[in-house]
Amino acid sequence: MCGRFVVANVGSELVGVLRVDLEGDDLPLPSFNIAPTDPASIVLDSAKTEPPTRRLERARWGLVPGWAKDPSVGTRAFNARSEELEDKPMFRGALQKRRAVVPASGYYEWQRAGGGKVPHYIHPIDDAPLFFAGLYEWWKDPAKAADDPSRWMLSFTILTRDAHGPLASVHDRMPVFMDPDHADAWLDPTAENARDILDAAVDAAEEVSDGLEARVVSSAVGNVRNNGPELIAPISS
Repeated sequence: MCGRFVVANVGSELVGVLRVDLEGDDLPLPSFNIAPTDPASIVLDSAKTEPPTRRLERARWGLVPGWAKDPSVGTRAFNARSEELEDKPMFRGALQKRRAVVPASGYYEWQRAGGGKVPHYIHPIDDAPLFFAGLYEWWKDPAKAADDPSRWMLSFTILTRDAHGPLASVHDRMPVFMDPDHADAWLDPTAENARDILDAAVDAAEEVSDGLEARVVSSAVGNVRNNGPELIAPISS
């Protein structure tokens, strides 16, 4: 699973790689300890225009489907198993029409060791941006007025798969890494073969994972109040 991740920079660095047309004006600041329910930036293709407009938007981590009574359901939907999406009502509709890419610098995973867990920071060896396959949803707050812009909340989940290669020694699951070459097809809301696109992305993710490294970091990352570049600094295991 992926329960914490890092975005060390935002905005323009990501636009060139994914060819974003429009950036939101309230994008989150860099963070070294993003946890579920925190805001993060996601890339999506809006079907409201023809052709679709690629946007970099602020979103809440933890998918809240449109039929949810309140946002609390998102606290347990920050990850989605890629192999089970069609079987889960929470994710089935988003897989077909509302797919996203979540930019990151890296993510944390905890490895069981002895009687405890050791946190690792996993990131590209060359420090290039890392992209996770995701799904997004819009949720309307019925308690707010129809003309209140804050009535609509954008949320997302990160897809996971069985871990591959050396990363499997840290944890048995890992995010579905999105190769930029597959991003256009994945983001296209008009594409009807979502499962085929996802399966191709999962296969390509193995090559991406080969370019990652994991290093032991401070247990301070376990406290969501801690946030700073010292959290990703290597320590002796």
